[in-house]
Amino acid sequence: MASSSSCMAWHCLLALFLLSSTAYGQLSPSFYDKSCPTLQRTVRATVTKALRAERRMGASLLRLHFHDCFVQGCDGSILLDDVAGSFVGEKTAFPNVNSVRGYEVIDQIKKDVELVCPGVVSCADIAALAARDGTSLLGGPSWAVPLGRQDSTTANMMEANSDLPAPSLNLDGLIAAFAKKQLSPRDLTALSGAHTIGFSQCQNFRGHIYNDTNIDPAFATLRQRTCPAAAPNGDTSLAPFDVQTPLVFDNAYYRNLVARRGLLHSDQELFNGASQDALVSQYAANRALFASDFATAMIKMGNLAPPTGAVTQIRRNCRVVNS
Repeated sequence: MASSSSCMAWHCLLALFLLSSTAYGQLSPSFYDKSCPTLQRTVRATVTKALRAERRMGASLLRLHFHDCFVQGCDGSILLDDVAGSFVGEKTAFPNVNSVRGYEVIDQIKKDVELVCPGVVSCADIAALAARDGTSLLGGPSWAVPLGRQDSTTANMMEANSDLPAPSLNLDGLIAAFAKKQLSPRDLTALSGAHTIGFSQCQNFRGHIYNDTNIDPAFATLRQRTCPAAAPNGDTSLAPFDVQTPLVFDNAYYRNLVARRGLLHSDQELFNGASQDALVSQYAANRALFASDFATAMIKMGNLAPPTGAVTQIRRNCRVVNS
């Protein structure tokens, strides 16, 4: 009997270890509860300060996390700077260059976290928390961010150029791009709702407002005022994804799609007589449903792991690999 009880106790301890450990890629919202108990308060305070300076930064931090996760998993690879003659990162990939923002905010969060918990928290986890806080501070949902990621020692410009969904993609292309990351069409449509905040450059939506027919003519005319037809004129001119509430995380993005006022070609593809129309209509009518599905999809995306066997670390500086 004693031997049997001991065996049962061992199995219980093993089960608890497997549930709580990150040794097998298991992330947990409580990962830093003991090693850095003030982490989430520190991150939120810094993100709050950044949004007070510029509310648009909430959208930028959300996009930064997305662009990180879609290349090599959520490993902070997008944060690595190029090193002349020896290392080319992802910052200069076409979808990122002169477009992805928020690196300085991540730097500041890392600096603040290092003061209270040196060498403990990964840059990848900081990016995930900043995306969540930027969303919730603009009125969107919050969620318990699973933590325990580590930082990559490499980056992949080729994958950034190939795997980040282009604004010119049709629905089949979008579904395929998300399926490659184990994300469903429902995840695609929910995550696209991130475009309820933020802005895009003219070069990303010029083709839609001048060449597509599935667009409200008055909306096309409005956007053409600041986005000339002939490139490169106005290439970097900004327009809000959601003209009504560009700095509030709500479900207006979907109402715009139903009204044929999606800014990007890829946005309007979600409501264009195909498989995602019904879900777009549901999100347009039910903000709570969208918020719930968005949080679920963000957690799922945030679980994208680096390739098996990848060398990882906790970077001291998010921009460079530890020496």
